[in-house]
Amino acid sequence: MTIATGYYRDDNFFQKMMRSKVFWLSFWVLMFSYPVYRSIHRVLPPPLPVYYKVPEFSLTNEFNKPFGTKDLQGKYYIANFMFTSCPTTCPALMDKMDVIQKRIRGLGTKAAIVTFTVDPKNDTPEVLFKYARKRHTNPYVWNFLTGTEADLKKIVIDGYKVPMGNKEAVTKQVDNQKITLFDIVHTEKVVLVDEKGQIRGYYGTDKVEMDRLMIDMGLLVNNSFSYPKEDKKKEN
Repeated sequence: MTIATGYYRDDNFFQKMMRSKVFWLSFWVLMFSYPVYRSIHRVLPPPLPVYYKVPEFSLTNEFNKPFGTKDLQGKYYIANFMFTSCPTTCPALMDKMDVIQKRIRGLGTKAAIVTFTVDPKNDTPEVLFKYARKRHTNPYVWNFLTGTEADLKKIVIDGYKVPMGNKEAVTKQVDNQKITLFDIVHTEKVVLVDEKGQIRGYYGTDKVEMDRLMIDMGLLVNNSFSYPKEDKKKEN
């Protein structure tokens, strides 16, 4: 009779641990509890600063209807400044605003865009209406505003604290020929305003700034800051 002999090797620590019910129970408890722990102990970003309170205003939108602060109550909105015949910075700025319109669709009726013309003599409601339709803007989200030059300067300069100049001739060299264009000094920045009409930020139009704007607006809309008691004390 032949007796088979062999070598028996004891399981190492790792193999024993992998067969242990206690190990797997501990593993799954840790896997499920860690995200909960992180959500409870996560560090929230500091609240956005409050720069200024936008004064009450009433202008005229592209539908030749009154539009102002009363229509924006409870909304978080982005304000920008341009004129339809702008030969320099406005086309690129408005392309960025088109992108913003698409990016805020998920915020529903809480978010809005308000565009102020700095050339009210030429940018009548009819002109703004054609301009808005050409850009396929959503009138439920995006309003184009005009009014008297005095009213616009008051809200743009004194309200949003950004520049608005007068129309001036600008000479440029194009294909070895000098041509004269008319430009109006105005800011290229966009302004983030909260539901109380308070300015919470000024942003450039490069990718980094646009991403920062979207993050900040999302935080405001979703009320992510956990400082309600402190805010109430300040208000009182």
